[in-house]
Amino acid sequence: MNQFQCIATVAEREILRYTPAGIPIVSAKLLHSSQQIEAGVERLVEFEISAIAAGEISGRFSQAELGKTFKFTGFLARRNRNSRSLVFHITDFEINNY
Repeated sequence: MNQFQCIATVAEREILRYTPAGIPIVSAKLLHSSQQIEAGVERLVEFEISAIAAGEISGRFSQAELGKTFKFTGFLARRNRNSRSLVFHITDFEINNY
């Protein structure tokens, strides 16, 4: 199973564009910061991840306020067929109330 969830802040977002097939898509950078327990020790985890929202969700994501924190759900995939780097494909998100 390939499912990824994280709470992150929308740091950067490009404008809504369309693929050659006519699918709306928005690219963004998300920032995450949290405390995690690893081997019984608390650890600060911080990362930036590239993300895209395609199709129906892209319109709503293009309106998400920069700097706000959301809970994102989706999956990870290669940036392209020949790449080793990953991109988070957002399938849903909601305002983080925690």
